[in-house]
Amino acid sequence: MQSPLNITRFRPRLLDAMASYSRERFFKDLGAGATVGIVALPLAMAFAIASGLKPEAGIWTAIIAGFLISLLGGSAVQIGGPAGAFIVIVYGIVERYGVANLLISTACAGVLLFAAGLFGLGRLVRFVPLSIVVGFTNGIAVLILLSQLKDLLGLSVAKMPADVFSQLHAMALQIGTFNPYAFALGLACLGGLVIWPLLLSDESKVGHAVQRLAGRMARTRAVQVGARMPGPIVALVTLTLVSWGFSLPVETIGTRFGGIPEGLPGFALPDFSWETVKQLVTPTLTIALLGAIESLLCARVSDQLSGQPRHDPNQELMAQGIANVVTPFFGGMPATGTIARTVTNIRSGGSSPIAGIVHALTLMVVVLLAAPLARHVPLAVLAGI
Repeated sequence: MQSPLNITRFRPRLLDAMASYSRERFFKDLGAGATVGIVALPLAMAFAIASGLKPEAGIWTAIIAGFLISLLGGSAVQIGGPAGAFIVIVYGIVERYGVANLLISTACAGVLLFAAGLFGLGRLVRFVPLSIVVGFTNGIAVLILLSQLKDLLGLSVAKMPADVFSQLHAMALQIGTFNPYAFALGLACLGGLVIWPLLLSDESKVGHAVQRLAGRMARTRAVQVGARMPGPIVALVTLTLVSWGFSLPVETIGTRFGGIPEGLPGFALPDFSWETVKQLVTPTLTIALLGAIESLLCARVSDQLSGQPRHDPNQELMAQGIANVVTPFFGGMPATGTIARTVTNIRSGGSSPIAGIVHALTLMVVVLLAAPLARHVPLAVLAGI
């Protein structure tokens, strides 16, 4: 609903969800949120590292932005956080302008996103042609694949350039540093992510065989819970244990970044000036436009999958704007709606923004308790994820 001045009313979807909320829905949202929180951990670290940032930048973005987007957003089931679509953009900004200017660009993009929602521009996304969306998404997929080859192959490249052809040239020069252990871990991760869903699927022959075997062995609660574990978490834990147990000579989060801070992030103001902002017009517009398109397209998909009331695109943009203004002050990266975590939320039974809030709180608890263990995670495994 809009006023005569075309200013959109600020009304988070959470308020509507609470009007008819029930205890049964709460427990479903609780389980879905916990599942998504676990899935988000390896993805957040992988996206941050691929973007040229430290892993904690992705983690705290998933927690802070994920919480704010669910609390204030216009979708019942969308999960926000760092997204693969931003990897190439963020990496280029970091290489050209530095991390401090990335934070300023992100905050300025947040202001633009909020203004776009406030003045009712969210509905314009429906006019984006499907062919452009498909081409854009596939192009990003190729760029992400190329950006992960260095860690997948275990190459010793001191500093990766920003553009694709320079990256390929740099990797070709260092092909002699190929690490077979890192490559084996990466391939095992990729294979596991493909096979794991088949083991649990009722529609595959492999899934039927595994389920019959599990039924003969024991139908215990432990088996049932284990079967629901997300593939990325299974791959992350098992392959990290293999790497650590056999002392494989591969690069890890600890060897490259020194681990993940165990406490809460501190609030810090980036070095802000109007002269700096003038130089960041292009990256700011890029982040804002990409964030708006990615988020609203994801919300449209979630409407179709969940059967929930149609999302409010303007409210969603305002929430995205607030999240992107806040997260840079805690060292975060750009955030938007994420299709993988949103679909996981829907399939796990999430039906309200409470699930997204639980996802952020779950991720925070896991990080605070398990931060010392993250130093052993091989970067090749995160590349696979």
